[in-house]
Amino acid sequence: MACTYSILTQGIYSNFCLIDSNEDRCKGEMLDLQHGAPFLRSPKIESGSDIAMSEGSRIVIITAGVRSLVGETRLQLVDRNVKIFKDLIPKIAKGSPDCILLIISNPVDVLTYISWKLSGFPKNRVIGSGTNLDSMRFRVLLAQKLGLSPESVHGFIIGEHGDSSVPVWSGVNVAGVTLKELNPTIGTEQDTENFVRLHADVVNSAYEVIKLKGYTSWALGLSVASISHTLLNNTNKIHAVSTLIQGHHGIEEEVFLSLPCVMADNGVTHIINQNLTPDEAEKLRKSAATISQIQKGLL
Repeated sequence: MACTYSILTQGIYSNFCLIDSNEDRCKGEMLDLQHGAPFLRSPKIESGSDIAMSEGSRIVIITAGVRSLVGETRLQLVDRNVKIFKDLIPKIAKGSPDCILLIISNPVDVLTYISWKLSGFPKNRVIGSGTNLDSMRFRVLLAQKLGLSPESVHGFIIGEHGDSSVPVWSGVNVAGVTLKELNPTIGTEQDTENFVRLHADVVNSAYEVIKLKGYTSWALGLSVASISHTLLNNTNKIHAVSTLIQGHHGIEEEVFLSLPCVMADNGVTHIINQNLTPDEAEKLRKSAATISQIQKGLL
């Protein structure tokens, strides 16, 4: 619901179909939003448990799946959620053959790959939320350490949305000034300013929220709203999202991982090839190998 609420309150789109296996709860959420319609440009909102209700959609945002348990990694969710996707994705592809699939459920990289295979869609129209939120968390933490606004700090987390994600320290900059030029050891254990801790904080931040409130919602909803705005308005904005990266940075495996991508109304149009350091590229390849190994035997 955080995704729907974020999209609605920002005026990004106003025609929604909410689908959940728990039809009563879904109807309750729909009614709650409908009662606030006069404050939200009077959106049209439907709900139900039948996936056929979503036929003809422009974007299908998939949050279906079981939640992470406390102490459970995203990758440990894979078997439980793949079963759900095997039933769900073919039905969506049949009813909305021209839609963009935006996958949110974890492990998002594996499930985006599964969705691509099951849907038969072109790779540009199957997108995972990936490290879009991780990158924003990274910028927030960098900004706090530097005493700046997050909007003035630029940097990306790439690779897996999870424990093997890769911070691109070589590209972190403020007003065009690359921090690595000022601090060559940034992001390493030799860094006396301890920037390396920020990546660990990014990885652990979702686990901390889950520990405290049981699940993540608002930040992810805002991240999804940002991606949706780009897709629906054809803005060619760059997001770190999960896409097929085979052939990039020496990766031979058929995997979906996050890299900065230009996005428009037909999905991913270009992948930005960053000038990664050898260490960053090697970590990305290891991330790809990890995901590839997990994918074996899932379909």
